[in-house]
Amino acid sequence: MNIKRIGILVGGGPAPGTNGVIAAVAIEAIKMGLQPVGFHDGFEWLAERYTDEQHEMTIEECSRIHLDGGVILGTSRTDITSDSGSLENAIAALNKLRIDALVTIGGDDLLRSTSAIERESKGAITAVQIPKSIDNDVWLPFSVPTLGYETARHVGVDLVKRLMEDARTTGRWYLGVTMGRPTGHLTLGIGKAASVTCTVIPEEFSTATISLADIADIIEGAIIKRRAMGRNFGVALLAEALVERFDPQEVAELQDVDRDAQGNIRVSEIDLGRKVKSEVQRRLERRGIKVTLVDKTIGYELRCAPPIPVDAEYARDLGYAAVRYLVNGGSGAMITIQGGEFQAVPFQEVIDRQSGRGRLRAVDIETESYQVARDYMVRIGSKDFADEAWLAKLAEAAHLSTPEFVAHFGKLAQAS
Repeated sequence: MNIKRIGILVGGGPAPGTNGVIAAVAIEAIKMGLQPVGFHDGFEWLAERYTDEQHEMTIEECSRIHLDGGVILGTSRTDITSDSGSLENAIAALNKLRIDALVTIGGDDLLRSTSAIERESKGAITAVQIPKSIDNDVWLPFSVPTLGYETARHVGVDLVKRLMEDARTTGRWYLGVTMGRPTGHLTLGIGKAASVTCTVIPEEFSTATISLADIADIIEGAIIKRRAMGRNFGVALLAEALVERFDPQEVAELQDVDRDAQGNIRVSEIDLGRKVKSEVQRRLERRGIKVTLVDKTIGYELRCAPPIPVDAEYARDLGYAAVRYLVNGGSGAMITIQGGEFQAVPFQEVIDRQSGRGRLRAVDIETESYQVARDYMVRIGSKDFADEAWLAKLAEAAHLSTPEFVAHFGKLAQAS
């Protein structure tokens, strides 16, 4: 196929490094005698068959944007597969603009629209996608991160370090609720790197439904264990994705909470931190234990941060590889870098056949890497019940008798 015009489009939430991909695609396309076209606000306007919300990109425009945060083209969560009209409109608009190939930058939600363009145009518009997500949850080998994750983790660690110092200085506890749905990669990554007191992610629960009590048990246990160790402060991180597995009857807000364009719960609107804080404080105060708990959301400030060097370099590699793959006749694939080499992963390997969305990569709690994270956390576990003297000390810190402590926290030993 003779490609002359390559479209560039961003979907989903912002992620560090996105501008680097845009720049690399545009520059490499121009170097090869092609015209890059940047589409504004994802598929939003194309879904309406508008052709004005785009512009032909130049090297002057994007030569220095690779270290900038945000997304120069804007982004949206518009799903053109939600109805046949939107998909037909998008293809018609792309054809009118003489787009031969499309590079999209996004995660599992965008993949459904990208693959639909390639499929329904019957190859007239070739398409590839760059795996971009601070959630690190696109279905790729575990050694392959999504673009933006490393920077989001880096910024998150810096924020959490300040909370940890404030906690130590003031003798209080912080409950941080970290962005990322529906997996716990970002929460665990920040928590492990910063060595917070403990993290709680949805993957660690074997049951389909998680209750507020389950989370409160873990946080209460961490506070008690730290008290027994002579420390009255700490920082715990909770994955916001925990809310998605709550029973709707337990959390009344889930009945009418806003959802995004793909139907996902806007988990940031469920005040998980406040709910856990209130429940833990109620338990402790009932036993005469005074602890200052502060809930803090760690989220949107991670998304538009300038990329750290690893993501800036990664972005350029991905953008360059995308153009080369398309020009050499490739299509219908996720562009990745594995072992320092460019590798295209066919869409059919990363798409869920039932939903049409990208498959999700959950945290593998069976790995040694996860076990290291757990071993460094301060949480009540089976070992705490093996030594009678230590068990008695824990019970004293909890203002409980030893039998009461075992009855209250015993299930945490089974879960560890």
